[in-house]
Amino acid sequence: MSAPAIRTEGLTKRFRSGQVAVDGIDLVVPRGAVYGFLGPNGSGKTTTIRMLLGLVRPTAGAAWLLDQPMPAAGGSVLPRVGALVEGPAFQPYLSGRANLARLDACDATADPATSRARIETALERVGLTAAARKRYRQYSLGMKQRLGLAAALLRPRELLVLDEPTNGLDPQGTREVRHLIRELAAEGSTVLVSSHLLAEIDQVCTHIGIMGRGKLLAQAERQDLAVDDDPRVVVTTTPDRATEAAAVLDQLGLADVTVDGSELTARLGAIQPERVSAALVHAGVPLAGLEVRRRSLEQLFVELTGEGFDVAR
Repeated sequence: MSAPAIRTEGLTKRFRSGQVAVDGIDLVVPRGAVYGFLGPNGSGKTTTIRMLLGLVRPTAGAAWLLDQPMPAAGGSVLPRVGALVEGPAFQPYLSGRANLARLDACDATADPATSRARIETALERVGLTAAARKRYRQYSLGMKQRLGLAAALLRPRELLVLDEPTNGLDPQGTREVRHLIRELAAEGSTVLVSSHLLAEIDQVCTHIGIMGRGKLLAQAERQDLAVDDDPRVVVTTTPDRATEAAAVLDQLGLADVTVDGSELTARLGAIQPERVSAALVHAGVPLAGLEVRRRSLEQLFVELTGEGFDVAR
């Protein structure tokens, strides 16, 4: 098996004030993954990313990008990495296109002969072709974010690290970024996308890590992370038959049966929902609805951190 695209061991950042922003995390981002780095603002995501990229030195622990130690191997590794961190910084009086040209010219590993074509391609991919000649200071927050993405895409990258890439974007822009992330992954790039937006993570990621108060609380493949070993069944009947329905659920062995008007809930355990519906119909109980409710990613997050987070978009 190939080495992970990103790996950390005990990565820690403690500031002079004594605050521990990142507390001994062991991050593993497999090659080819779209890794969702999920957590509320202030959970340590951006500090972790800054340490991965060599922008901040860790207090303890170690990090590797593309199997090379950081920050020692930064000179050879970072040209293979595209990054968008904490809002891009560009020259305000230069156009979007000129800002990208300036960045590309500073990259000693980039081919000057292909600069113009690569810049135009990057602008097109983020939807900025029409605004390429406009000065950066005239850009909206969403346009600035798009230009930062374009800068990360000036060259093919083995690894992309995107910190809140949809910040400032409208719903259409957010959908476009999600589509772009899928495209990049399909082309062979590994993508780490940090966000506090549930929908952004849940729709595009193959792997997820959950941060809270500086700790990595969980990480796994998306399909395994929120596996529910305690699903509940919700049965809707008529109010006058709810007591009878509850008795049927009790006889089946369902636990914690509760009745609220015409709605009943109970723990399914190992019982299949088909058995529940069949037993109710066999008993002559009117069945207006039956739903199995499983733990969502949002519920898992709240269970782990005790915090809510933005689920908009």
